[in-house]
Amino acid sequence: MLRITDTVKHLILINIAMYFGTLFLLGQGPESPMSLIAGDNYNLGDWQRLSLAMFYPESPFFRPYQIITHMFMHASIGHLFFNMFALYMFGSALESVWGRSKFLKFYFITGLGALALYLGVKFIELNYMGEPVYSENIPMLGASGAVFGLLAGFGFMFPESRIMLLIPPIPMKAKYFVLIFGAIELFLGIANIGSGIAHFAHVGGALFGFLTLYYWKSDGNLYS
Repeated sequence: MLRITDTVKHLILINIAMYFGTLFLLGQGPESPMSLIAGDNYNLGDWQRLSLAMFYPESPFFRPYQIITHMFMHASIGHLFFNMFALYMFGSALESVWGRSKFLKFYFITGLGALALYLGVKFIELNYMGEPVYSENIPMLGASGAVFGLLAGFGFMFPESRIMLLIPPIPMKAKYFVLIFGAIELFLGIANIGSGIAHFAHVGGALFGFLTLYYWKSDGNLYS
């Protein structure tokens, strides 16, 4: 079994603490969020723990600190578990090669890169594709963007390693796993399938992960 590395362990503990801490201190969030999304009551506190999620910058609910806090927030136990499991699986392997400083740099580059692509697509949807203006009040949260960056990083650094799929339960080389998952997320994002899932944030994390590693490799800085 893969040993969990120190930085990955600390990130997992922070995410767990943020989930249960905000749940206890701030509350779960509105049972009927559409009343806030489409309404005229612009009180950020009504979102409770979801006030730390990421809102579109033109939303009255946006606050600058959400750029960072959204990466440590999760919507449910299941959301938290799968992201933290992937962080453990792929992050520990990468930190063992890079060390703490380089791993953290990569983690935040991909997490913020995921946000950048998500916001860019949201801008296009709002301004050129007829997306309702109130959709800027729909929050986005989770470590998934950074996790997809780690997945891309694992495929880049360990392309021949085999990953066991859950459904169907067959082994697959990491490089193919990354390409297939990236293509699926891109398709789901373009087709707007899976309402409530920020597919383009996933694509952005993987894209910025690949671009970062390609730059590091061309600069001779992939391992140092």
